[in-house]
Amino acid sequence: MPSPSRRHARALPAAALLLLAACVSATPAATSVTPAPSSDTPAAAALAVVDTRLGRAVAPSAMHDAIAGADVVFVGERHDDPVAHRTELAVLEELGRRGRRVVLALEMFERDVQPLLDAYLAGRATEAELLAGARPWPNYAADYRPLVELARARGWPVVASNAPRPLASLVARGGLAALDTLPAPTRRTVAAELRCPEDAYRAKFVALMGGAASHGAPPAAPTSAAAADSARAAAAASLQRFYEAQCVKDETMAESVAAVVAPGVTVVHVNGSFHSDEGLGTVDRLRRRRPEARVLVVSVAPRGADAARLGDYVVTGR
Repeated sequence: MPSPSRRHARALPAAALLLLAACVSATPAATSVTPAPSSDTPAAAALAVVDTRLGRAVAPSAMHDAIAGADVVFVGERHDDPVAHRTELAVLEELGRRGRRVVLALEMFERDVQPLLDAYLAGRATEAELLAGARPWPNYAADYRPLVELARARGWPVVASNAPRPLASLVARGGLAALDTLPAPTRRTVAAELRCPEDAYRAKFVALMGGAASHGAPPAAPTSAAAADSARAAAAASLQRFYEAQCVKDETMAESVAAVVAPGVTVVHVNGSFHSDEGLGTVDRLRRRRPEARVLVVSVAPRGADAARLGDYVVTGR
């Protein structure tokens, strides 16, 4: 393996910032899946669903039935994927049609804007005020507004689940210890308990970030063994800080979801698929907090995705 250089060490933070700004997911290896016939509503019928526990395609209604019996459902998306946004809306519509009580939780809103989001849902703030103060994502109007408006119409709570981005960036620069410098009200906008285990999720994160950092011009040769060691140590420290920032996001989203788990309620959490694929990330951290909860993972993936390793259900467009 080539020794890392100073240039390679500098490349890692730039790549990792992309992950912090908007969660990304690697495209899985291709495996052919034949969609099952469906008698669902038109929105749901446009989806092809694989039940990975059965190892075969099923009608979307089978997935919706399972979701209606769950305590928490994670829907993992690629943020620019229209199939994902159709899936999310179909899940909420179907839960509403079944009379299920729902809490919608969104990675796309950060916890410090919860009071403004609550005010909008209750009619105490206008949509213009929400858009001005809640830092909605650029694709909010097209992709997430329909979810929020459906929840608002049905009187469902909407949870701003994510850690504030400035605090994730603070950790990316200074590590978890940087949070100790914050005033108590600010510190409470991220999870109280923060763990960054050396587990399969970290290995996946390292593989993704290492691959991103390796793109671009080839690194210059180190001038000495000492310089190579220094560059390698700097790259490892930088990677660890960015992993800690990722942990802050996962732990905070998990804590946000855990706080609203209740009997007779289905919590639907919408997030980038990296946070929930394979039951890792936010899912694993929720299960640590709520081991009794019935949790389902839905992953919306490109056609031909390797369904078996992504979630309990894998959804693609037909």
